Amino acid sequence: MNVDVMLKEALREQADSVGPAPGDLADRVLAARRRRRTGTAVGAFVAATAVVVAAVVVPRMDDAEDAPPADVIGSADVVAHPDQSPPKDAIAAGRTALASFVTYKSVKFADGDGRLTRTYGVLDPTTKTYRKTTAWSWLTVAPGLRTAAVLEKKLPAKRVGILDLATNKVTRWIPVPQGAAGAAFSADGGKLVVTTYKTDPDHLYKDRPMNDGSGPDEPSVGHPSRTGFSIVDLDSGKGKWAAAPQKGDEFDHNAREDFQFSPDGDLVVTTSITNGGPQAYALDGKQVPTPAKLRHWLMYSESGLSPNGKLAGGDFAGKGDKIAVAVNDARTGKLVDRLPAQQLLAWADDKRLIAWGCDPKKCGGKGEFHNQLLLVTVGSDKVVQLSDFRKASADYPGRWEPQFATR
Repeated sequence: MNVDVMLKEALREQADSVGPAPGDLADRVLAARRRRRTGTAVGAFVAATAVVVAAVVVPRMDDAEDAPPADVIGSADVVAHPDQSPPKDAIAAGRTALASFVTYKSVKFADGDGRLTRTYGVLDPTTKTYRKTTAWSWLTVAPGLRTAAVLEKKLPAKRVGILDLATNKVTRWIPVPQGAAGAAFSADGGKLVVTTYKTDPDHLYKDRPMNDGSGPDEPSVGHPSRTGFSIVDLDSGKGKWAAAPQKGDEFDHNAREDFQFSPDGDLVVTTSITNGGPQAYALDGKQVPTPAKLRHWLMYSESGLSPNGKLAGGDFAGKGDKIAVAVNDARTGKLVDRLPAQQLLAWADDKRLIAWGCDPKKCGGKGEFHNQLLLVTVGSDKVVQLSDFRKASADYPGRWEPQFATR
């Protein structure tokens, strides 16, 4: 499904779920273009879980192989707040924490153009609560939850900042003269891949209108302008840029197509429109064939590969009236299990995943997106609620999207 179609669906979804709100028009274009709608089948999995209105903390078993060490959140295996949405207090499961979350708003300019803006809720490692910020156009939290990479408001930016999350101050700036508009950490936290663009991928153009058929035209994203990426070594602060332009034409609505590291950190990858896995590039910028171990990595599923590389999050796999998402063998692509969820987001360990799941009583039509964070397990029907059902709030006036990092 291309982004042109996704935007039209996004407009309908917004109108159904929160009423007319032109400011959120581009929410589903850039933020959720990587996810697919998971269908409208009704599942009964949430009914089996108790509704809890206080924090849930599950102690870590001493012999748990995948249990994380004590960290800024603590040593508890599961920290849940099923009464909070958007969350106020830290959420974590296994090796993974909800490092931040983001809401989106489209701001219209006097000339008819516009821009997608982001409001972040970022985990403060001192208070273990999420701190609201609108200071940055881009923010991504490093493994360990103590620092983040940030970009200033005007994109493309000429530098990337390293933000101390305890003090909320930038400790250093790293030059990116080619123009940065996206950034992602390696799994070990030692490197950044910074995606560079010629023009702002979040700018919305009135001469490229979008319409879902139920209202007036609204400005939409521009032409692809990605120029490449820079690999930044965080110890030295030095970066090496490589050209890797984004392919597209005048009809392409994928203005943002960022890079991230492969799980091993030996490649950078980005979305592919084929079924052969992500587009893969060597760190020097040369495009390479997608390795066999990555060919069944469906990047729009967000969860990616399990920590041991054996399993991969899959697509919608519901049957009849049951909603489910597939988990596949990462090497063969064969189905391993169907989990009671809508969308797989992040691996807590080699068997458990954090996912979106919906309320079975409101799981059809507009209620399909009345969902919450869940912890689901391969080979089990067990479901643990991690957050309350997703909704907007006064502080975060939009549908919040989670961003995860290892603890």
